[in-house]
Amino acid sequence: MNTIIVGLQWGDEGKGKVVDYLTETADVVIRGQGGNNAGHTVIANGTKYVLHLLPSGILWDNKINVIGNGVVVDPVGLVQEIQRVEGQGVSITPDKLLISDRAHIVLPIHKELDAAREAALGDQKIGTTKRGIGPAYADKINRCGLRMADLLDRQFAEARITRRVEEANEILAKFDLTIFKAEDVIAEVYAAFERLRPHISNTIATLHTSWKDGKTLLFEGAQGTLLDIDFGTFPFVTSSNTTAGGSCTGSGLPPTAIDGVIGVCKAYTTRVGSGPFPTGDEGLSEYLHGLGREFGATTGRPRGCGWLDTVLLRFACMVNGVTGLAVTNVDGLDAYETLQICTSYDIDGVIHDLPPADRSAWDRAVPVYESLPGWQSDTTACTSYDQLPEQAKAYLNRLAELCGAPIAFVGVGPDRAQTLVV
Repeated sequence: MNTIIVGLQWGDEGKGKVVDYLTETADVVIRGQGGNNAGHTVIANGTKYVLHLLPSGILWDNKINVIGNGVVVDPVGLVQEIQRVEGQGVSITPDKLLISDRAHIVLPIHKELDAAREAALGDQKIGTTKRGIGPAYADKINRCGLRMADLLDRQFAEARITRRVEEANEILAKFDLTIFKAEDVIAEVYAAFERLRPHISNTIATLHTSWKDGKTLLFEGAQGTLLDIDFGTFPFVTSSNTTAGGSCTGSGLPPTAIDGVIGVCKAYTTRVGSGPFPTGDEGLSEYLHGLGREFGATTGRPRGCGWLDTVLLRFACMVNGVTGLAVTNVDGLDAYETLQICTSYDIDGVIHDLPPADRSAWDRAVPVYESLPGWQSDTTACTSYDQLPEQAKAYLNRLAELCGAPIAFVGVGPDRAQTLVV
């Protein structure tokens, strides 16, 4: 069964853990969008791995991991990540990791351009990770970007990099940001490229062969539905399609190759960066931060936390075609006597079951809550769904009912073993 894993909230839902868990029965794990602005934390056999560009299947032996054409790759950052993970004892060979020759490259100038754009926006800033993802995707759309395959023609690549550095420096000078020398950028990029060269290939051919041979494919989404460039809380979104469709366009595999979509959400809601957050709750945020939870894997920033928002989840299930839900961090609610679930928004006296597209309407959206009893017991030792407290199962059943999709997996802790199959 070929499955897409997508985040149903603003990212950070625990997708890496779900992918890691499902990789045991998969043959190929594929990243199809985003860049190293994503961060997946996987804890396996007591070891913590933080992955940004590497697919989570890299932690398993005898699996093919693909960074697809829809990903924007920071070659320097990827080499550093490979070295770090290899230092933790994980083998990364050209047979195990493939990088699409059509993947676009994040240059050092893109990171500074990211910072320049945020500075220009002032108090209206998006809250990006400043990893250069947006500017790299902008170059892709403007047809002036550089792809992995372009680096094979050094004369062409050097000319394009030189031109982009000159253009970027004009912008960066206005904000007193770092000015680049083309020769330094070229040297840095090519030093990383030489390390990655054995991994670069026509991944579309490999993926289609795997599909036709009946191999099991697992697509690993980055970020979450509400950060999708089309369906998210625009303009406070990322620069790629984070929904299920992005896995197809970002890998070169057609929709007919997909058998199911697992939507991952937390048992509550979190978000980082700027933008609307109707169910945000300061008390819940302080509680979870006090437990040492909800800090970004990429930036370390504390995440805003709030009650479960099924208005957003219902919409996310619709646009992704979710066939099963993976609900993580259920144990984060273990101590609460009463839990709140947002079932709709009241906007100017009108009840809405789906999120608005009008950004000004978000400021007027008042969540309508339904209260459910908490379970006030430790769920982290549960090894099966049946062992969960009845109140926890009732909470999950109500979540599924409001979202219109069945529960497939439940997470009660960060370790691979703390994943319950429903």
